[in-house]
Formats: sequence, structure tokens, C-alpha cells
Amino acid sequence: MHHAMPRKSRIDAPGALHHIIGRGIDRSLIFRDDLDRDRFIERLGALLSETQTACYAWALMPNHFHLLLRTGASPVSGLMRRLLTGYAVVYNHRHRRCGHLFQNRYKSVLCQEEPYLLELVRYIHLNPVRARLVDGIEALDKYPPSGHSVLMGHRKADWQDTDSILIRFGRTKRSARRDYRIFLCEGIEQGRRPELTGGGLIRSLGGWDEVKKRRRQKAYMKGDERILGDGDYVENVLRAADENLQRKYQLKAMGLDIDKVAQRVAILMGMPLEAVWAAGKHGSTVAARSLLCYWAARHIGVSMASLAQRVNISPTAVSQSVTRGEALARKNGFNIT
Repeated sequence: MHHAMPRKSRIDAPGALHHIIGRGIDRSLIFRDDLDRDRFIERLGALLSETQTACYAWALMPNHFHLLLRTGASPVSGLMRRLLTGYAVVYNHRHRRCGHLFQNRYKSVLCQEEPYLLELVRYIHLNPVRARLVDGIEALDKYPPSGHSVLMGHRKADWQDTDSILIRFGRTKRSARRDYRIFLCEGIEQGRRPELTGGGLIRSLGGWDEVKKRRRQKAYMKGDERILGDGDYVENVLRAADENLQRKYQLKAMGLDIDKVAQRVAILMGMPLEAVWAAGKHGSTVAARSLLCYWAARHIGVSMASLAQRVNISPTAVSQSVTRGEALARKNGFNIT
């Protein structure tokens, strides 16, 4: 007799990037008109602000939706539960239906930031074009239920983090929007990208043999959860999943912010505070910066984009610093508190 596996809690941590896909049960409609969409968006916006969760991309389709979120002060699963149950109640009442609205569990792909962040923004925002809901990029610019129209300045959504995306394309809003749009156009030819919606795990683990080996070691993933990233990233995520995530939320609750982390780094490294923030390639400066980036990104959930601005280096360099800082902390037995 086949026993269902108990559900493992979803993998999450402050600063984690998630591509979330939610579908209507039996492919049924979840949005019938603009009022439905507005109610969903209103609820989403309120929950994002309340939980300090960042949203970089979103698209509402008739029977499913895509979101690209970064975990803030509390786990994304709580936000999603409140979003979906709350919306289902309102939808059912309005359309005089009862029962479940969404497919049992939404799909969540945990993503490595580089090189996937912009790829995912593009993939999600091109969804209406791929589904032939709109014809081409001009129509997409004006398509309201998507984050693309917000990035292009045609729709207002204060809860969408457009700056972190546009900053990667240009210095002024105008040039950034132009280059972002070119980047989007280049993606139209690519068609469907199964690796961005959850085929990523197998490839990133090094094929089926690795997956089977992991299964034997009990480090398996559920069918509705995927990790998109290289082998090291996947390893780290699986390892982090075994740690108690509550600790990370505890650190935030203790009021640990990036400035306090910088003070801690200065004490550990025996250097003045301004040296932690200093630019340059000097050994101790690089080490301090790496520790700062690692703890800020992994332990208190500061986004790569805001770290890049604070430390004044590129998002890719932040990403490398995080990896370096993690090795440094482990080697020296450094702790954030």
C-alpha cells in the first residue's frame, strides 16, 4: 500500500527569491473580470507591505498567476496562505460558488539570484504574449494585470519594487525603461522555458543519479517544489532547510539591521567601522565586506540590489562576496550575534 509522504514545510529564509505559480482547480477560471483582478491585487499589495516582502514581477492570467517574490520579515508561505484563502472567500461569495478555488498547493521555485532574477522578470512578464492574450510588446505595455505595465510607468503599484530592476538597465528611468523593453523583446523568440518553471532542480543537481542519491540520503524535494541554481546553491539551500529558519526571523525581530551587522563585523575583524564600508581590494577590507554581505543577505534578508547600493559594488560582486563571507565565517567560527 502506498502511503503519502507527510508534507515538509517549504524552504524559505529572509532574502530568498521565489517564483510562485498558482493555478485554478481543474484549470478553472480564477479571474473573471477586472473587479476580480483588482481585488486580488489589492490583497496582494496589502500583504506585501505588511510582511515587507518584495515583488519584482507578476502576471495574472485567466486561470493562473505568476509572482516573483523576495522573502521579507516573515515566510512567504504565510503570505500566500492569507492571499489565496482570503481571495477565494471573496471570489466564491461574488460568483455564488463554493468549494476550493485553487489547485491544492501553489508551486514554488526557489531561485538563485544571479543569473536568474532578470530572466524570471522577463519570463513572467512575457506570459500574456506567450498565451496570446495580447499581441506583441506594444499591447503588453498597456496590459494592466502585469508588473510590466508598472515598470513601463503605465500603471501605479507602490508595492512593486521597480527600482531594483530598472537600476540594472540604466541610470535614468527613461534609458532603463528603454533597455529593459529591448531585453523583454529579445525574450519573445525564446518561447516557453521549462527550466524557469521548475525543471531546474534535476539539471542543477547534476542529473537523475544525483537526485536518486539524495533521495537515499533523505534530502529529497517535494514534487511541487523546485530549486533553480547551480550545484553549490542547491547544496546550500538543502543544508539551510535543515536549520531552524525561525532563528533568522528572530534576528530580524531583535532589531538586527545592516548597520548593527557592520558594527559586529568591525568588532570581529578588529577594525574601525568606516573600514568595513570602505571600497578597495585590500585583503582585510574585502574580508570585512564579504562577512557583511553574507550576514546581511543570508541572515537578515537584505536584498542583493540594496546591498549593492549600500556597499557600492555590482549585484554580481555582492553575490560573490556572500559566498566568500560564508566560507570565512565557517572557517573562523564567526557568529552574527
